[in-house]
Amino acid sequence: MFQRDYFMRMISQMTEAIGQVMGLRKQMKQEEALLVLEELLDKHFRLSGKLIRSLTDEDLMKVMTTNGIVDTDHLQAIAIILKQEALLHGELGRETECFGLYNRSLRLFLRLSLMKAEPTLVEPNEQIEELLELVREYELPVPTKRLLMEWHEAEGKYDQVENVMFELVKERALPAQDAAGVYARLLAKSDEELEAGGLPREEIRQGLAELSLDKKESVTKE
Repeated sequence: MFQRDYFMRMISQMTEAIGQVMGLRKQMKQEEALLVLEELLDKHFRLSGKLIRSLTDEDLMKVMTTNGIVDTDHLQAIAIILKQEALLHGELGRETECFGLYNRSLRLFLRLSLMKAEPTLVEPNEQIEELLELVREYELPVPTKRLLMEWHEAEGKYDQVENVMFELVKERALPAQDAAGVYARLLAKSDEELEAGGLPREEIRQGLAELSLDKKESVTKE
């Protein structure tokens, strides 16, 4: 009961703070809005905002895990706040900070979706789609692309799996044999699943052939 009451208070305070942030943004008071979000981070998560931003998403998940249970509610809240901070930094022309925070928020929402976390605050998949649009002009880091590829596969978006996979192969961030392993998993799907995912079986076979050709050319050059 106490935990539920605490959670409801946190939602109420977050809603109030986000509303305050939106009001400050309209008044062009982004720095003040950032202070509101900083206070929100410091107040609710047993960690300072500075520490939260310094931790990787993997480490943050470990910190937010008790007796093997991940506190997905708090992770959702943190991801929301980081996204709001990114918007503010973007409006202040701080592109590096803006993209870094968008990336952090995106990775948290990807992990929450892969965990099938209950959407108690927001729907992770909706946030992911929105964040992907916001970072469309940026080059995502390799670890984020790998996580994104995993998410696309879990969501049955097999054409998107292939798109990200070939980006990683071209960047030499994914060995051809690992990419072939992804194709092998997809070939185990039914024709109906593959069609629904935008990647018919014949296109997978063509992709495998292209992988083999690229591998042979690479060996020849060496």
